[in-house]
Amino acid sequence: MKVSFYSLGAAEEVTGSKHVIEIDGESYLIDCGAFQGSRAESDRKNRDFGIEVDRIAGTVLTHGHYDHCGLLPLLVKRGYKENIYATPASRDIASLIMMDSAHIQARDAEYLRKQAKKKGEKFDWTPLYTEQDAIAAVSQTIGVSYNRPMFIGDGVKLEFYDAGHILGSAMAYLTVKRNGKELRILATGDLGRKGKPIIRNPAIPELAPDYIVLESTYGDRLHGSTDDAIAKLAALAKRTVENRGRIIIPAFAIERTQELVYYFHLLVDDGIIPEIPIYVDSPMATNATTIFQVHPECYSEETKKAFIHHHKNPFGFNSLHFTSSVQESKALNDHKGPVIIISADGMCEAGRIQHHLIHSIQDPNTTILTVGYMAKDTLGRRIRNRESDVKIHGMWFKVKAAVEEINAFSAHADYAETLEWLNALDTSRLKGILMVHGEKKGQAALKKYLNDNGYPNVQIVQYGKTYDLD
Repeated sequence: MKVSFYSLGAAEEVTGSKHVIEIDGESYLIDCGAFQGSRAESDRKNRDFGIEVDRIAGTVLTHGHYDHCGLLPLLVKRGYKENIYATPASRDIASLIMMDSAHIQARDAEYLRKQAKKKGEKFDWTPLYTEQDAIAAVSQTIGVSYNRPMFIGDGVKLEFYDAGHILGSAMAYLTVKRNGKELRILATGDLGRKGKPIIRNPAIPELAPDYIVLESTYGDRLHGSTDDAIAKLAALAKRTVENRGRIIIPAFAIERTQELVYYFHLLVDDGIIPEIPIYVDSPMATNATTIFQVHPECYSEETKKAFIHHHKNPFGFNSLHFTSSVQESKALNDHKGPVIIISADGMCEAGRIQHHLIHSIQDPNTTILTVGYMAKDTLGRRIRNRESDVKIHGMWFKVKAAVEEINAFSAHADYAETLEWLNALDTSRLKGILMVHGEKKGQAALKKYLNDNGYPNVQIVQYGKTYDLD
């Protein structure tokens, strides 16, 4: 039995997760995510798929974020006919993400075509895929619940464990048995954190793995405590009331938006902050919240009790409003403060958040609050870095708004939480850790930290390099 591993994305970078486990010449894809960042570079990387689809015997999706599922429609468009395996919640979330991406690409193509026509220039850019391709990808996706092992190939067994990252997120545990030999590979996907609201803590698989494919997004950072983060959220809300300003929060439509709504609900419910109009201005976030409501199998015990035993809905309260139409979204720009606007895209690279930034980024009474990871070369990273001027829709704007950051809401484990999770595993068979999904500086720091704490065999995965697993 010959087993090897290589990565075609999220190798020494954070986006575009696409990893391959090859077993006796059969390839199994772990995630099929899109790259985000510099537009031209991302487009080039996304079109250069890196593997012929007829070589792939099966595809495993760890969760529904765009950088993990965003190229599944392209995979299908290029002729992939085999199954895609995901938890039921991830299937629903990925469907939402992929359809939205197809819609945005179609809209961008139309806009660019019109602009090129005005300038008398040639236009030849085409979307990566269409809504029909996204629908086809969903139709090939099989829902597999947590802790329900199933064979996805000859002698290849898959079992999902809760990763505690977003709703439906999973670690993919592959057990390969051939010719009297057995090899166990645990791919974490994006590893979550303990004590997150709504969802459960990351699971601890009982069987000892031989290899771990480990994410490393926050390899050189520690998150603040949730209590401190909630206190800061309350302080910012109170300041916004005093100056009758606004808080603009670029938030991922999946998980982060629902989490923020949950915390604002608690603060209002406990009388810590007054009721402030809160607008979730993202059709995707609105639809995602509905998905949350129909997947109680992913809830933590606290959330399960709130819904089932007390019939309380932590996703809805009096001061919360969900916008749907473009007209409603535009009207928010004339809304007198105080007001809180939560809008996607989380990295500010697309969507309605850009329009809110255009109207508010030069207002000193506005606070732009970042609450998640901002990839290199994104507008969100430039704002978080407090650059004095940023370009949005081809126009330059002075950043006069206050820029605040809360990292405690991150859905990724930091380096101490990663070690804590590793230490809870049975590592009696562990031969090596393959580190993916992190920037170089963070990965170097995490590798040293793990080496210093009892994990000597850690490799930082390089793009396209093959690693033999024996």
